[in-house]
Amino acid sequence: MRIITHTCSACGTVIAANELEDNRVMKCPGLDCEEVLRFTDLPEDARNHFLEYKEQYQI
Repeated sequence: MRIITHTCSACGTVIAANELEDNRVMKCPGLDCEEVLRFTDLPEDARNHFLEYKEQYQI
């Protein structure tokens, strides 16, 4: 299993790939941050890996 995350470019908050995949589009959870994050913000290889092994990433 790989740890796949995305860092908000506006505030530096780290978001797990499974959160991005569940929501597809979400407001950054960082304090006072209005950045919109998308599953497609992840690199293509990370998205493909996550979707291929999605069952391993369930919390």
